Amino acid sequence: MTKKNLLSRRDFFTTTAVVGAVGTMGAGAVFASCAAGTPKLVPIQSLSGAYIPNLVDKANDGKLLKAGVIGCGGRGSGAVQNFLDAASNLQIVALGDLFQDRIDDCRKGLKEKYKVEVPDNMCFTGFDNYKNVIAAGVDLVIIATPPVFRPIHFEAAVEAGKHVFMEKPICVDPVGARSIMATAKKAASQGLCVVTGTQRRHQRSYVESFKLIQSGLIGDIVSANVYWNQSMLWYRERKPEWTDMEFMVRDWVNWKWLSGDHIVEQHVHNLDVVTWFLGKKPVKAVGFGAKQRRLSGDQYDMFSVDFEYEGGVHVHSMCRQIDGCANNVSEHIQGTKGSWSGSAGNDMEIVDLQGNVLWKYDKEKEKADFKQTNPYVLEHVDFVNHIRANSPINQAEETAISCLTAVMGRESAYSGAAVTWDEVSNSGLSYLPAKLEIGKVDMSGYVVPVPGKAKEAKKEQKKEEPKAKKA
Repeated sequence: MTKKNLLSRRDFFTTTAVVGAVGTMGAGAVFASCAAGTPKLVPIQSLSGAYIPNLVDKANDGKLLKAGVIGCGGRGSGAVQNFLDAASNLQIVALGDLFQDRIDDCRKGLKEKYKVEVPDNMCFTGFDNYKNVIAAGVDLVIIATPPVFRPIHFEAAVEAGKHVFMEKPICVDPVGARSIMATAKKAASQGLCVVTGTQRRHQRSYVESFKLIQSGLIGDIVSANVYWNQSMLWYRERKPEWTDMEFMVRDWVNWKWLSGDHIVEQHVHNLDVVTWFLGKKPVKAVGFGAKQRRLSGDQYDMFSVDFEYEGGVHVHSMCRQIDGCANNVSEHIQGTKGSWSGSAGNDMEIVDLQGNVLWKYDKEKEKADFKQTNPYVLEHVDFVNHIRANSPINQAEETAISCLTAVMGRESAYSGAAVTWDEVSNSGLSYLPAKLEIGKVDMSGYVVPVPGKAKEAKKEQKKEEPKAKKA
């Protein structure tokens, strides 16, 4: 069960499948007319090919939808509440997690806030809990396990004909990405609805920004910067009774095989925004990173990556999880006519090349016009509306591309090599252990990656004195 931590360039070429290219998205002009003398906006692309969600306060009422939850930790428990806040006539009927205490905590929250009680016989533990949840008479599943498990859980749910809400990241390695894409195609053929936890795509300020940028308000996109710099996330202190496997899974956010490292687990949000807005995929990544302060696990706590996208657009990606440093969670996109800056806090602005504000998102107006402003709830509103309208939606492939972008940057930082899209797309790298069981693990393979190679010490070479010639 040991894992190879350094990915060589040779490893990238050992696989059989190729990831499909991202579809081109676009947007038409948003403005009906321009002021006299104002240059007409030239749309980057047509909005007719882009998905623009209908972000209403609450999903339409309709038939009862029964949901099962796979993964009852913090995000799983939060997603359950977001789902129940999204519409009427929704039920949580089954819970699954590796550990009973997580199920108990989730049940407690459901009972206290929603008066919902999930009986003992509908709660399942162990690594195969997902099979029981899927078979529990549910219409849909909410998948919020540690990310490495999501491809196999997604595949099982679609095989059973279930709609899926899946938290991001939906994969942590190239093998997982290809699995997600294959399952996404199967879900589409069955008319299933699949929504992923990239909630910025269901955040009104980001959707409006997307439409304006595609309208041509900042001109052609020439570069971008994306950031997720914050304090250190949580970690678990190991208890004496925990086995190696239990400790790692409980402390999953600090282990690269479980989380994909924080460039994948968290920073994928920002990378997804720029991939969404550009409508392109990256072609190459060159990055570096290190572990300086993280208290457990084998992953980095900082990354800096230069992504080159199709068309020669460079995107600088920066993420860090260290206390006592400057924090910044935002995106900036530069165009030929101006620039856009945005953040999860709805601070959105477009300025021209002279710094004049052309547009600013009105947060107060949103609060006045809508009761529901939480994008974590709005993504479930959209999910439920699509299911009840029998109108399929499938975000899995787009999110897999964003996840693979993050993986590409991670592997460049880990190895020190320039990594291309074709290389990472074709890589045979898989972080999923061959055997999953609670017990002892050979921990010697779980080490912090070190890029490149050490400089060789100069060797002093003795020079023989030339022998005297005989007279």
